[in-house]
Formats: sequence, structure tokens, C-alpha cells
Amino acid sequence: MIKAVIVMNTQGKPRLAKFYEYLPVEKQQELIRSVFGVLCSRAENVSNFIEAESIFGPDSRLVYKHFATLYFVFVFDSSENELAMLDLIQVFVETLEKCCKNVCELDIVFNYSKIHTILDEIISGGQVLETSSTEVMRAVEEISKLEAASNAITLIPKSACEVGSSAFKYC
Repeated sequence: MIKAVIVMNTQGKPRLAKFYEYLPVEKQQELIRSVFGVLCSRAENVSNFIEAESIFGPDSRLVYKHFATLYFVFVFDSSENELAMLDLIQVFVETLEKCCKNVCELDIVFNYSKIHTILDEIISGGQVLETSSTEVMRAVEEISKLEAASNAITLIPKSACEVGSSAFKYC
């Protein structure tokens, strides 16, 4: 099971953090600080896999990938394969690239809702749902179309909003 997905910048500021087990906010912040402490102290030429038992408890592992100014971090237990998690980070980043073109920190900040939608299409409740960025993009586009259509629906009939209508004077 995936325990958490964290995207943070190289200064340790979290840009996206999603925990799939309940943790109080203070504990989440403490864990994010601990993860950053481990990541920033690692050399560039070492493995992207870390035993995270000292941070997240027994049976916890962490895999990360560093792109430009962002760290993409997945925390998971032994039921998940480390290489599959590394590949899942790649799927997540590729999907973000399709949405935002050259993903940077500002894209994550200003497209927060869309980023969460993408992540929710890939992972739900700590379980992997989809590993194809094409399928994820198709689902995200469908959700966007539905949101646009629902925003276009008005709840007050246009005839009730005609000038002089006594039913709705303030339409």
C-alpha cells in the first residue's frame, strides 16, 4: 500500500502532500521535514530507494525522483515493488508534463486542483488504479468536460429572469 505522496521543492517546502493513512497535521509536517532532511543530505550518485522505517514506522520504504527544483516522493510498504513505485513516479510526472508542459513548481501551485485530480486517477486509498499516462489524461479531460458542463447549467429558468417577472425580481 502507498502511504504517502509528497512533492516538495529543493528548500523543503511541500507543494503537494497526500497521506493515505490518517495522521494529524502536525505529524504530517514532522514527517515531511524528516523526509526533506534525508533527501537533502543524500549525494546525487546514490540509490533513489530508502528504508524509511525510522521516519514512517516498520515496513516502510521511500522512493524519490529529483526533477529540476522538485522532489517527487512516494512512501509505501513491502507489498509494493520499489521499481514499480519508481515507474509510477514517472507516470505521474509524464502526465503532469502533458497537462502543464515542462512542469515547474508554479504549475503545481497554480493548478493544485488538476494535480490532485491526476493523482486521484493514479492512486486511490493507497492503491494503484492506473499506470498509463494516456488513460489518466483521458479521464482528467472527461472530468474537465463534466465540470465545464455543470458550470454552464443554471438552476433558474431563463423565463423566470425576464424583466418584470414577479417570481424573481433579483435575477
